[in-house]
Amino acid sequence: MTATAPPLLDEPAVGVADGPVPAPRRPRRRPIAAFSAWVRAGGVGTLVMFLPLLLTFGYFAWWPILKSLILAFQRTDLINEPTWIGLRNFERVLADPLLWTAAGNTVWFAVLALLIGFPLPILMAMVMAELRRTRQISSVLVYLPVIIPPVVSVLLWKQFYDPSASGLFNTVLGWFGLGPIGWLQDPALAMPSIVIQATWATAGTATIIYLAALMSIQAELYDAAEVDGASILQRTWHVTLPQLRSVILLMLLLQIIGTMQVFTDPFVMTGGGPENRTVTLLMLVYNYAFLSGDFGKATALSLLLALVLSVVSAIYLRLTRKWSES
Repeated sequence: MTATAPPLLDEPAVGVADGPVPAPRRPRRRPIAAFSAWVRAGGVGTLVMFLPLLLTFGYFAWWPILKSLILAFQRTDLINEPTWIGLRNFERVLADPLLWTAAGNTVWFAVLALLIGFPLPILMAMVMAELRRTRQISSVLVYLPVIIPPVVSVLLWKQFYDPSASGLFNTVLGWFGLGPIGWLQDPALAMPSIVIQATWATAGTATIIYLAALMSIQAELYDAAEVDGASILQRTWHVTLPQLRSVILLMLLLQIIGTMQVFTDPFVMTGGGPENRTVTLLMLVYNYAFLSGDFGKATALSLLLALVLSVVSAIYLRLTRKWSES
């Protein structure tokens, strides 16, 4: 037998390592080397291609936002020389008694829109998903109100809400010996009437989005639930809604933001009446800017609304993060 030479002292013996050998660390690139690699990879050409888009978007989108930050601290009518007044615009906005009326009306509109308009597109999408031959035509009919210009849609419904006995809705009520009702003239009915019109005009977009999400659900999940004896309601609760969770949460956030910015519907339909029951925050911004000529005050209210919506969105995303990821 031949003796095996012992390992050298400066060389570790094979197989006697104390633990796993760590992976070699990749050398960090220097900024100059990283920039050179970015140039060689075509980064300059990509930047040149996107530069016109970035400049256009920045000028028409971000520059007005930055400009508004300055206007909020000035007293200006956009004609005469502006005067710097600091936080005075915000103080004037918060001191306006109509602000809290408009804020309450806006929140009331958002609540009614969520109760009436949020579940409706989900239900319509579920019904349309069960259709086979008429799914395309039903999709067109559902989306048709979205194609109509908003002002035309509001004026059309304003005729439907005609308070006289010859109005469309009052005529239908007359068949049952009811009415006539002043839909837009009654302080208690004006806001719900606007919400119904807004839901009719905008529900088509959400319905198509939900329908697309429903079409992506695997049919095997429904087959397995049906084999287990699940009813239609059980399949909806345990299969459909969990698969739509992320879409529902996103659409809910978008609807909250959209309803808090409502303007066209109450402005054209009621002008804020009756008794200021339909005045919204954006209508107040419009009044400050174009009726009073105080663009600084209008901008201050716009920034306050943007700040509130940002905080609400951050809290909402924080609370629903686990639900959307599960």
